[in-house]
Amino acid sequence: MNRTSIFTYPLALILALGCGTNDSSTPAAGVDFTTLEWTEINADAQWAARAGLHVVELGGRFYLMGGRTPLDSPIPGASTLWADVWASDDEGASWTQILESNAPGHWAPRGYFQAVTKGDSMYVVGGQDFGIMSNFYNDVWRSEDGVEWTELTANAGWTPRAGLRAVVFNDEIYIFGGSQFDDGAIIGPGGPSRIYFNDVWKSADGVTWQQMTDNAPWEPRAGAVVVVKNGYMILLGGEDGFLCEPQPNCELPYFNDVWRSRDGASWELVTDSAGWSPRPGHQCAVVHDNIVCFGGFGLPENPMDVWVSPDGEVWEQVSDSPWNAVDPEEVKYDFEGFAVGNVIFTFGGDRETFDFGDPDNYLRVDNDVWRYALPTSQ
Repeated sequence: MNRTSIFTYPLALILALGCGTNDSSTPAAGVDFTTLEWTEINADAQWAARAGLHVVELGGRFYLMGGRTPLDSPIPGASTLWADVWASDDEGASWTQILESNAPGHWAPRGYFQAVTKGDSMYVVGGQDFGIMSNFYNDVWRSEDGVEWTELTANAGWTPRAGLRAVVFNDEIYIFGGSQFDDGAIIGPGGPSRIYFNDVWKSADGVTWQQMTDNAPWEPRAGAVVVVKNGYMILLGGEDGFLCEPQPNCELPYFNDVWRSRDGASWELVTDSAGWSPRPGHQCAVVHDNIVCFGGFGLPENPMDVWVSPDGEVWEQVSDSPWNAVDPEEVKYDFEGFAVGNVIFTFGGDRETFDFGDPDNYLRVDNDVWRYALPTSQ
């Protein structure tokens, strides 16, 4: 979730682990999550610092793509948008650019899109660019190597949007929510009002899309996270606005509810208030048969916590220092994060604020790579 730009979002790919729901289990059953460690793999990767990016793992290789890099500009949200692709064969320690942003024959530069893998291919879905009025996308692209891309559809049928979430479930691509148009907190009054979605669509091939519901029971939102666990798609958090009025005592338009579905059409409320504070721009992943959530945007400061749950209902805080942070200014949002086995990796992210008068605000975007896992001796 980008708080100084037009959109939030985050976007992460989640591996499905575990089987069978056990509501009586404790969050840290079988694993002491307080012993997991953050290790910085690369403090200054070869790719430009950015937020709203995506990384996928395919065939043992990491592919990083897209996102936005803020510019030193008096215009809030002014950014360089990327359509480049970088590859790493050593879990993010080193990177090689395999596709330039301006190379012909692939998707346009964008941020706050989604990328997933299915079979032997990766897919890029939706997103936005930035301008006086942003463009929003509902195209879908596929590649087996990150270099050669095929446009599967220029118009998937669902409304163009950014801040959506996508996962692969039962060998089909699902998308959830998102938003269109720019937030008045950034561009001021006068433009079209930002629209939020709570529809769900799926596709077996990225070409033909089927609407599963046009009005899920969870409130319309962007910047949510969806993980796959125990035969469910589980949706967590998000936002339906950047700010609220009057500050500082109003209720921020952020969520910490949790919902689950076996088909994207019918949804069950798991909890209307998880243990962690309402937030967008966070990430969640499934490791050691538990959901782990961390990061995200907050006011007056970003949340310093890591939470674990076996089912999305019962939560336990296991750390107050994601990325070994000692200050909320070190906590990221709109970063990329996903799990490979029982290891969570994160890439880049945003630490900007709404202080548009701060001349160094645009510099608070990262190009680092971290891993979160049990100590290597365990």
